[in-house]
Amino acid sequence: MLAAACNGAGATGGPPGSLTLALSSSTVVAPQDGTQAQLGVTIAGADTAHSVSVALKNLPNGVTAQFTPSASGLTGTVAVAASSTSPAGTYSPSVVVTNGNQTASQSFALVVAIAAMVGNTTDTSLGVAGRLEEFMATSFQPAEWDFQFFQNHTATEPAQLSKLGPQHIRLQFLSQAVPMKANTNSASDWDFTKLDAVVQPVLGVADHSPELQIAVAPDLPGMLDANGHLIVNSANLSTFAQYCANLVKYYNRGGFQWGGTTFVSPNPQYPITWWGIFNEYNINGLMPSQYVQLYNAVVPAMLAVDPAIKFSAVELADFGFGTGDSGDPKVNLPPFVAPANAGGVSAPVDVASTHFYSSCNQKDTDAQIFSTVPGFVNDVKYFYQELQSRSDLANVPVWVTENNVNADFDKGGGISACNGTPFVADLRGTSAFFAAWRPYVFSQLGKAGNRALYDWDYDADAQFGEVDYRSGNTYLSYWVDYWLGQLFPSTPSSAGPEILQLNATEISTAEILATKNNDGSVVLMVADRAVHASSDNNGPGDPRTVIVDVSALGTFSTATALTIDAKTSASTGPAPAAVTPIQKLSVTLGGYGVTFILLKP
Repeated sequence: MLAAACNGAGATGGPPGSLTLALSSSTVVAPQDGTQAQLGVTIAGADTAHSVSVALKNLPNGVTAQFTPSASGLTGTVAVAASSTSPAGTYSPSVVVTNGNQTASQSFALVVAIAAMVGNTTDTSLGVAGRLEEFMATSFQPAEWDFQFFQNHTATEPAQLSKLGPQHIRLQFLSQAVPMKANTNSASDWDFTKLDAVVQPVLGVADHSPELQIAVAPDLPGMLDANGHLIVNSANLSTFAQYCANLVKYYNRGGFQWGGTTFVSPNPQYPITWWGIFNEYNINGLMPSQYVQLYNAVVPAMLAVDPAIKFSAVELADFGFGTGDSGDPKVNLPPFVAPANAGGVSAPVDVASTHFYSSCNQKDTDAQIFSTVPGFVNDVKYFYQELQSRSDLANVPVWVTENNVNADFDKGGGISACNGTPFVADLRGTSAFFAAWRPYVFSQLGKAGNRALYDWDYDADAQFGEVDYRSGNTYLSYWVDYWLGQLFPSTPSSAGPEILQLNATEISTAEILATKNNDGSVVLMVADRAVHASSDNNGPGDPRTVIVDVSALGTFSTATALTIDAKTSASTGPAPAAVTPIQKLSVTLGGYGVTFILLKP
C-alpha cells in the first residue's frame, strides 16, 4: 500500500550511503474505533538526487495508513487507523522506503485493539432489572471415593473452602454415603458416617447454609431397577418421601427414632434450609411426568417436618435444545410447569435448576467448547419463559447448579462414560483455558438473569476440581472462581452490582463486563477467549488488547488490576497491582485469561 511519496531533490548532503530506516516504536496499537496511532519514521543514507517514497505493506483488512513527511522529507509520521471491520489481533506489516535503486524495510507489530465504551447508566435489559444477581458456589459429592477429603487435609481445610466464599454449597451424596442401608426397623439400617464426614465441615464454613441434594433413592428391596434407577410406584414414592422426611428430622428437628436409636446431626445449630430433589432424573431412568410425581410426593412430606425449608427443583442434565432428546428443556419443562390440575407441579418450588457442560468429549476443540455458551444462555431464557407461564412460578429464579468444561468421567476400567473409548482427562477444567471460559460463562449467564453458578466440583482431579482431592493444593480454577465471587458479590442481604451499558467493537473473541457497586466503585472484566488455531485443544489462545473508555463515569482516585492466565501461580493466585486510573484503560492478555480492574472514586 502506497502511503506517500516525498521528493527530496531540494535536500543537501554528501554522496549516498546505504539506505536505512528506523521506526519510533516496534509496536503500534490501533483501536477498532478509528482512533489514529502514530509511528515515527526516520530515513538515512538517501541519495538526494532521487525521490523518496514510503509505503506500508501487509496491512490487515480494514486498516489504513498515511505517511506525512517533514520538510526535509527524510523523517515523518505514519498515521495508522483500524475500523470495526478490522479483525482484532496482532499483525506484522512493514514500512518500505524506496530511493532510486535502493530499498529499505522495517517490520513492526500492529495490534488491532478492541474498543469498548462504558456508559454511565444501568442496562436494565440485562440481569435482574439491570443487576448482576449471580452468586458463585461450589459442590461436593460425598461417597466412598472422597468422603475423607476433610480428614486428609486438616492443614488447609475447611479454611481454604471458607476463603473461596461459596454460597449454599451443594452436597450431592451417592453410593455408600446414602445413609439408609436397609428397611428392617433396626438401628443398623442407618449410617451417616460417610455423609457427615463432608456435611459437618461444610456446615461450619462460609454461609453455613448448604444445599443438600437428595440425588438418588436408597437401595432398598424393590426400590431400584437393575440399572440402579428408582422404580416409580406409589409404594416406592411413599418410602422415598419418608426417607427424605427423616433426613430433614436428622439435620433440622432434633433427629428421628429408628430401631430404638435416635439419629441426630452432631451440628444442630446449623439446620439445612436448602434441599435439592433428585439429580438429573432425565438421564437416570425417569420420565418428566414421573419426576413431577416424585417431587409432588416428597416435598410435602419434608415440609411437614420443617415448613421453613426451601427446594431446588428439576436439576436437569441440560443438552440438545430443540432436538427432542432426553436433555432437551423443551421436552422436560412443559410437563413440569403444566397446570397443577393437569399433572404439573403442585408442591412449592423455590428454585429451578439446570446443569451445563460444554462437552462430553475431550476431542472437542477449544472453538467448539466456546461455541456452546450461547446455548447455555438460550436455555436459561427458556427456563424463565416456561416458569412465567404460571403465575405461581413466575418469580422462581434459575440456578445453574453444575457447570464445567467437560462432563465425561472414567466409569471404571479406564473407559469413558460418554464415549466408550479410553478415558482421557480434559485439562481445560483447570488450565488457562478455564480462566477465559468460566468468566465468559459467568458474564453471559448473569446477563441472562441466572442467579447462581456452581462449579462441579470442589475436590476433584484436573478435569473438574478447584482443589486437588489428593494433595489438597489449589488449581488455577480456584482463583478464577474466587475472584468472580469477590468482585461481583450478590448475597441475600446485599443486592448485586449494576450492569453498566457497554458497547464494544468486537465481541467474538473477548468477553467484556462493566459493573457498578453501591459504593460507586466500578469493576471491569476482560476475558480473552480468542482461539489461536481452529484445531487447538487446550491451546494457548491468541493475544488480545482491549481499550476500555470509562470517561463517561467521571474520575477515579485509584485503580487495581489483576490477571489470571497461564503465568499465574495456581498455589497463590494472582497478585493485584496498582494502575493509573486514566479514562482509557488498556488491557492486554497474551492468550487465554482474564483481567479484572477495580476502580474506586
